[in-house]
Amino acid sequence: LQSPSREREGDWSPAQETRAVAGWALDQILVMLHPFMPFITEELWHKLGARDYELIVAQWPKPEAEISKEATDAIDWVIDLTTNTRSAKNELGIAPGAKLAAWLASPSDVAARTIERSSAAIERLARLTPVTIGEAPAGPAMQVTAGEDVFVIPLEGIVDIAAEKARLEKALATSQKEAKSLEGRLSNPAFAEKAKPEAVEKARADLAHHTGEVERLTAALARLG
Repeated sequence: LQSPSREREGDWSPAQETRAVAGWALDQILVMLHPFMPFITEELWHKLGARDYELIVAQWPKPEAEISKEATDAIDWVIDLTTNTRSAKNELGIAPGAKLAAWLASPSDVAARTIERSSAAIERLARLTPVTIGEAPAGPAMQVTAGEDVFVIPLEGIVDIAAEKARLEKALATSQKEAKSLEGRLSNPAFAEKAKPEAVEKARADLAHHTGEVERLTAALARLG
């Protein structure tokens, strides 16, 4: 299976070229689906035209397009920004769909290019709009990173800072207490020797959970300043 020859493209009408490309793309799809649904794809393979070989021996598709490092860096940057923004919202109880304004004082080269070219993607995926290049206004805010860039997102009017701090501090104290209790239990040789294996495993899992919660809640409090 090969893509339509460029030497022949000049002899084709637009309709013929479109049909050839569509046929080639369909062939690639059948090859990739064959391991999962062999009988159906084999039947379609032969119904779509004369074949010199069975689908099972067809060559696996190989990408021919050149990969742009600039485009890859931009996509990775947007993914990082989106992931970290969603995590920060979750930590502070902000609705996932809420659109927040963001400031970036010293953008990296990839940040500057991506913000200029892909502001719509940033708004749609990270729900940040507008993104302003410059110093953020004073007031309570959270920081979100994307690669080497640090965004400042003001929270005035978005969350009740005092109430959110109180909630986070209470949850943090609970997880710290539970983690300390579990650490003491697991460090006691008598517990490990006498308790059932499943009880020991549960205690370890609970400790890992509360340790993670301590880290998450501490970070959330730090975001509030």
